Amino acid sequence: MKRKSSDNLVRNLVVTAMLGAVASVLMFLSFAVPLMPSFIKLDFSELPALIASFALGPLWGAAVCLIKNAVNVFFSTTGGVGELSNFILGCLFVVPAGWFYKRHKTRGGALTGALLGAACMAGFSVVTNYYVVYPIYAQFMPMQAILAAYQAILPKVESLWQALVIFNMPFTFLKGMCSVAICFLIYKPLSPILRGKRR
Repeated sequence: MKRKSSDNLVRNLVVTAMLGAVASVLMFLSFAVPLMPSFIKLDFSELPALIASFALGPLWGAAVCLIKNAVNVFFSTTGGVGELSNFILGCLFVVPAGWFYKRHKTRGGALTGALLGAACMAGFSVVTNYYVVYPIYAQFMPMQAILAAYQAILPKVESLWQALVIFNMPFTFLKGMCSVAICFLIYKPLSPILRGKRR
């Protein structure tokens, strides 16, 4: 029994390390999207963390979030603050998703958990951006210039808080749901391999 438990732990560590490496690469491969300020980028680095959370458990998903941000912090332009925020938001996404799926192991349970996680990530993104990330960015780019980037797209935006609610919150939710959509496409064939089980 102890050997089986030890083997499971080793496999989970190896799988988590591999998914963390993939997530680190995906975090580098970010790109701008239409109707968003140019400094806001889209990436799919939460996808491997979500897969880990579903296949191995929510704490393993959080571990993937930790790995990708620990790697990317060496290339940070925010002194690590952006990576800290990304880690917190990533955990708010994949941990609730994995926790819910662990208790409701159905396709519907996975979808409900993912929706819950994406909503948590989107909601808290406003708070972390407003109080942590954007004040750091303001050291390099004046806050008025940041707000002007939003106003260039929607002139009626009057404050940073309003901009974050109108732009960042739905963007973050959709970003999460993009990872969910891809996860649903590839998870079933990957699951037996990640868990070390035969089909």
